[in-house]
Parts: sequence; structure tokens; C-alpha cells
Amino acid sequence: MAMTLLRFNCVQPGLEPNEMHQRYNAMLDMAQALDELGGGMLSLEEHHGAFNGWSPSPLIMAGAIFGRTKNISISISALLVPLHDPLRIAEDIAVLDLISGGKLTVIGGLGYRPEEYAAHGKSWADRGKLMDHCVETLLKAWTAEPFEYNGTTVQVTPKPFTQPHPMFLLGGTSKVAARRAARYGLPIMFAAPVPEIEAYYYEKCTEYGTQGFAMAPPVGMHHHFFAEDVEKGWEEMGPYLFHEASTYASWQTPDIKSAVHSHATNVDELREEGIYRVISPAEAVEEAKAAGDFAMFNMHPLCGGMPIELGWQQVDLLRNEILPALA
Repeated sequence: MAMTLLRFNCVQPGLEPNEMHQRYNAMLDMAQALDELGGGMLSLEEHHGAFNGWSPSPLIMAGAIFGRTKNISISISALLVPLHDPLRIAEDIAVLDLISGGKLTVIGGLGYRPEEYAAHGKSWADRGKLMDHCVETLLKAWTAEPFEYNGTTVQVTPKPFTQPHPMFLLGGTSKVAARRAARYGLPIMFAAPVPEIEAYYYEKCTEYGTQGFAMAPPVGMHHHFFAEDVEKGWEEMGPYLFHEASTYASWQTPDIKSAVHSHATNVDELREEGIYRVISPAEAVEEAKAAGDFAMFNMHPLCGGMPIELGWQQVDLLRNEILPALA
């Protein structure tokens, strides 16, 4: 059986409130549908001030999903830690960890958009120091023991379900990020395969006397979109896929590495590039069988403000045709 991952960022061009209400609720219904299939993973993310409403509140979204599901794990990829009060998110993550029974993974990210820092009254130039302060605070907070913080003694409760702390990784693709993760004894999730930085991470773990592990998306990572007629699928879904790809690309700077950074300038180029793939159920079954134990469907059923009914068509193909053929 293939592992299924559903990604949601609830993009809604135009930001019409009733449509946004429907989109968030469709996310919850789709999460429940996956849960009823036996579970899987959801991926959430964080951005701020996006013209299309791109996912500003992943912790709240995670809480709503956990309230509707029993078997779903959630990865927040990534939470922009320096933009938050570390005591506040320590509490929020601990409570989500307790609610879910340890099914939450948080990847702490620095972010790459200076305007997000400006909007939150944070110094872009000091982002590394802010990150260090937050990570140190989170790790102390999750012990549930008193500690000194900003000139006073604080204690963060409740104690998390997962010990010694909730699953918390750092993200990035730079030596600075790798060094930070190694120093704190935390795992690292790279946004793209960077073998030389991965080797550096393990070298620094040895130097600091810490233990951790490194993860990265596989080479050739892509999102799956299902359609009985692939040409029609591209015709219907292509503009929405390109909306997301081009929005994300507009935020990237040359020093940023990402496995899903598209360089396409139109839908045809996006299709040729292969990061976003529309495939038939038969192709999905064939590829999953070939992948064996490593089979994964990395779905993004509401991508780019896609009409909700198109998202459900993909979920229905998964549960009614693809997974039964693999059972």
C-alpha cells in the first residue's frame, strides 16, 4: 500500500470569505477521508501577507485537523519560528502534541521573505540570533521545568506527550542551518538534496558531541494530480498549478534551494518540467507497484485555488480506483 501525503495551503485567489470558508472545510473533509482510509500524512506550511491567502496559521489548521481525525500525522513544513513568541508556540505545540498523541512534526524554518519580518516587527538582519533564541527557549520550555527567561523565572506547561520533546527539526539548505541543528542536537530537513551540506551536518554533530539525522526530499520529487483523461486534467488543472508554482518562484532568491522551485513561465513549460505531474489512475498504480515499499502519493488536491470539485475528483480516484488496485 502506498503512503499518501496531502499538502494544503488553502490558497484562494480573490480571498472571497465564503469561498475561503468552503476551502478550509474542504481541507478538513479531505483529511477525514484520508483518515477513514487508514491514515497518512498532511503537510502544512506558513507564509504571511500573501495576496492569495497562502497559509498564515498552520498550527490552528493542525488543531482543526486533529479534531477531525484519529490516524493522521501532520508535518508543518515549515513553521517560521523567529516570527513567533517562543513561549506561545511552545505551549501551542505541546498541546497539539498531547491532543494528537505525538502525531505532530514541526520543521522550524528561518524564512526567506524580508517583508514577513518587517510585518511582524522583527529584524531581518538579526534573524539568526532570533532563531537561536527561539530554539533555546523551546527546548527549555518543553522540559516543563522552571527556567530564566527575559529577567524572570517562567515555567511552560503542560508537559508534551512526546519525550524529551515534540518532534522538532530545523530546516534549511545552508551550512549555517546545518551547524545550528547540530549544535542543538536536532534533526535537519533539507528543502532539496544537498549532499555536501548533509556531510557537513554529520561532521558538526561529531564535533559538538550531539546526535541527529538529516532528511531531504528525493531527487525528482513531484506532486501527483490524478485524472482519468490526462490531457483534460492538464487543461482543467494546469492554470491553478501554474498559479502556485509562479507565486512560489516569485518569492525565491538565487541562494534559496528548493526541490519544488519551478522555473516555468507557462503551463506547457510546467508540464515539461515535471515538478507537477498529472497522471491517470492506471499510471499511478503502475508507478506505485514499481516503487514497492517506497511508494508515495504526494498529493496537493486544492493547489493554487483549484475548484474544490476538482480536488475531490482526485481524492475519489485515489480511494475508489488507485488504492483498491494496490490492496
